[in-house]
Amino acid sequence: MLRDEDNKYCVDCDAKGPRWDSRNLGIFLCIRCAGINRNLGVHISRVKSVNLDSWAPEQVVSLQQMGSSRARAVYEANLPDSFRRPQTDSTLEGFIRTKYEAKNHIAK
Repeated sequence: MLRDEDNKYCVDCDAKGPRWDSRNLGIFLCIRCAGINRNLGVHISRVKSVNLDSWAPEQVVSLQQMGSSRARAVYEANLPDSFRRPQTDSTLEGFIRTKYEAKNHIAK
């Protein structure tokens, strides 16, 4: 799955080479965004290591069905065209919280 072009970058900040995933959101994350997602709580984002943790078949299916491009289409549907991904930890955390916790950018 990480060989797919869309999954070669962190879904939240675009860092190259994500090694973490959120099993219930079906997204791939860099270590920085994985930490922020983990702080949201497992009821929102269940973060695991791509290499170190074991995978249940349904988790593989979830990641195959979603992936970064589909996740962005869902969770970032209402972002303006001029949107630029946050670079600082505090602005990145705010973005991630509004994206997955408040779901402010989902199409309604």
